[in-house]
Amino acid sequence: MPADVSAVVVTLDARPWIERCLDSVRSHETIVVDVGSTDGTLELVRGRFPDAQLVEIENRGLAAGWNEGIRRASGRYVLILNADAWMLDDAIEKLAAFVDAHPEAAVVAPRLLNLDGTLQRSVRGFPTLWRLATEYLFLRKLAPRSSALNAFYAGGFEHDTVREAELVMGAVMLVRREAIDAVGPLDEDFFLFSEETDWHYRFERAGWKVFFTPDAEAVHVGGASHGGRFFVEQITGHLRFLAKHRGLREAERARRLLLVALRLRGAAFRGERGRIYREAAARLASGPVRELLRR
Repeated sequence: MPADVSAVVVTLDARPWIERCLDSVRSHETIVVDVGSTDGTLELVRGRFPDAQLVEIENRGLAAGWNEGIRRASGRYVLILNADAWMLDDAIEKLAAFVDAHPEAAVVAPRLLNLDGTLQRSVRGFPTLWRLATEYLFLRKLAPRSSALNAFYAGGFEHDTVREAELVMGAVMLVRREAIDAVGPLDEDFFLFSEETDWHYRFERAGWKVFFTPDAEAVHVGGASHGGRFFVEQITGHLRFLAKHRGLREAERARRLLLVALRLRGAAFRGERGRIYREAAARLASGPVRELLRR
């Protein structure tokens, strides 16, 4: 008999957090997709969570890992859960009840908390040229609660009431199987970052809705899996999304905008942060967006 909720967790050297993560979903069907851990994650999962289905695949990106887990899941709902996140109390049951009560919902996300219990803002807006400008030129700093200057980070979105959202962070989200069947799996051209952005945009275009509810909560460490090392992938994700949904011309405009912004950041910041910005700028300067997205 199919499960109500199946949890899908993609792991890569996740040992510091994976035990708390899997403990929080122990009563549900759980599929762990490992993409190359060498830090003892595999041994911990096998020893502590023998009921979890552990699958080892090559690292073809986060979207590919999620898709592998979703294919193996039997639930009416799929809980996508980062390896550095864990559910609190009866959050899973609350999310499932929410989707049961909202037949138009493809996705519902809980309120995310940092390790210290403070709010982690998890609602986002779809990338546009203007929104990328407000983010990467730091215009949002002028009015962080403004929807005009900070729509990229959903400025003004209060995380204390149930609301529709354009998209939510993929760290924790419950997804309706029927909606997945309707729009298809995640696009595996997105290696890391923006895979959920593309998915949520496709849900919206198909008439489904994405919701946020504060009634369920989860903890998300945030950045534990990459520590800022893949900033270039984040930039590439923006360009890939725009190329797919707005066309190569719009994506090329975005490349030029981001190149200017990152060169300014690289000049303004010293140390590791400045180096990351300069490396990303060099990548953007290496060719037009059509070529960048082929690499």
